[in-house]
Amino acid sequence: MRTPPGPVTPDARPEAATGTPSTGLPPSAVPAPSPAATSEATVPAPVPPPGFVTATAPGTWCADAAVAANAPEDADRPRDTREAARRPGRPRSERAEQAILAAAIEAVGENGIDGMSCEDVAARAGVGKATLYRRWQGKEDLLIAAFAAMRRPMPEPGGESVRDDLVALLTVVAEDADDPRYAQQYALLHGAGVRYPRLVARYKERVVEPRRELVRSVLRRGVEAGQLRPDTDVEVAMLLLTGAVMARGKHDLTPAAPGFVDSAVDELLRGIAADGAALRSS
Repeated sequence: MRTPPGPVTPDARPEAATGTPSTGLPPSAVPAPSPAATSEATVPAPVPPPGFVTATAPGTWCADAAVAANAPEDADRPRDTREAARRPGRPRSERAEQAILAAAIEAVGENGIDGMSCEDVAARAGVGKATLYRRWQGKEDLLIAAFAAMRRPMPEPGGESVRDDLVALLTVVAEDADDPRYAQQYALLHGAGVRYPRLVARYKERVVEPRRELVRSVLRRGVEAGQLRPDTDVEVAMLLLTGAVMARGKHDLTPAAPGFVDSAVDELLRGIAADGAALRSS
């Protein structure tokens, strides 16, 4: 009687010993797999599209920033709100930005810098949080943009009369100083110096200095044109002018009297004008 074969163990299978499928051929005769057969193992991982946020970036101000930043801007807004935002008129992106800046000023005025949150700003503005993340990475960036938006645009100096140019520039500074929101903004930034030194430094660099530089440029041009004394200290003159106008608005809640800016400019120019040339109005 023939004895039935015993069970075959894994080690007894040809492919286990050779590492190749059982083909009936010696290992050396088995052809190498084609590139197509191994394509799944060699295809690199897909590259995220430009602008895709893969993790919460440093400086973002909400834990779900990575998720929201990759979603449509109005994905987390009610349908009726989204439809209203698409109505004809001002472009949606511009409307949204203006609404966010106004909401940020309102939120920080009520809750302070520490109490301001992205959720609150988005809700006040009627936009999705993704709209905030796509424009500003952090609270400081949004606040600088909001504070800058409060300031009236400075006129371009005419380049003929130093006095006229200074009056035009300082009139805008005076109007800003008379705005009740300016006192609030000043108090917030003054109190934030210790906790938010980067915010205050960036605000001075991006908002304050460009406006001061316009005043300096007029004074420097006056010196070069012979309208101001050659030994004029441009920095001191700039601070005297802007400081006088801003200090009046900070300590006096009533609007400036007509002619206040003209008087402030004229009083300074009496000391630095060359033979009264800078005092002549065009």
